[in-house]
Amino acid sequence: MASEAKKILLVEDEKTIRDVVTAYLEKDGYLVRCVGDGQSAIEEFEKYTFDLIVLDLMLPKLSGERVCRAIRDTSDVPIIMVTAKDGIEDRIVGLELGADDYLIKPFSPRELIARVRALLRRAHTESEPALETLDFGDLVVDISGHKVMVEGKEVDLTASEFKLLTTLARYPGRVYTRMELVEKVLGYDFEGYERTIDSHVKNLRAKLGDDPRNPRWLYTVHGVGYRFEAPATAGE
Repeated sequence: MASEAKKILLVEDEKTIRDVVTAYLEKDGYLVRCVGDGQSAIEEFEKYTFDLIVLDLMLPKLSGERVCRAIRDTSDVPIIMVTAKDGIEDRIVGLELGADDYLIKPFSPRELIARVRALLRRAHTESEPALETLDFGDLVVDISGHKVMVEGKEVDLTASEFKLLTTLARYPGRVYTRMELVEKVLGYDFEGYERTIDSHVKNLRAKLGDDPRNPRWLYTVHGVGYRFEAPATAGE
C-alpha cells in the first residue's frame, strides 16, 4: 500500500452491501466514507476530496445517473458504477455518463477490490516517463502533468479517457483492436464487452471536438478498432 491511504466514497442504499463492501475496502487499506442516497453523495463529494467513487445507480432522493453527471461536471475522479441492471445497453449508458467501470449485482467483493486497485493504478500511475509531452499542434497531451490542451484550452478527461488517448497518441498510425484497448485502458478483460471502448471513444471525441465523420485525430478502422493520426499524416 501507498504511504497515504486512498479515500473512497461508497454510495449504496442497501445496508448489508454497504457494510460488506466497506469491510473489504478497509481491510485492503482504504479510507471509506459511506452514504445511502444520491443527495448525500453530492454533499459528501462537495465537502471532501476522494480518490475514487463506488456508485450504485438505483438510489433514493437522487439517481446514480444524476449523481454521476453532477460529479463529471467538475471532476475526473474515477467512478465505478454498481447496479442490478445487467443489460449491455445499461452498461453503455453508464459509461457514456462518464463512469470508468461497471459492476453488476450480485458481485464478489474481491472482484470490486480488484477493479478499485486497477482504476487507482491508472489514475495515479508512477510508471509514465517523466516530462513526456505529445505535441500535435492544436492537440497537446502532457502525460506527466495529466493535462490535455485543445487549441490552447484545457480539456477535462476521465482517467479512462486520458489513458485511451495516450495509448493511441503514443504511436500515430498504429491500429489497435477494441480488445487491445480494453486490456490497455481498463487493465483487464472487461468481461469481453469490447463496445465499452466505443463509448469511451465517443466521449473522448466529443471532448476533443473531433468529428468522427471528418476526424482530425481519432480514426475508426471498421471491423477492427481505432488509430490516432497526427494532422501532418492524417489521411495518408
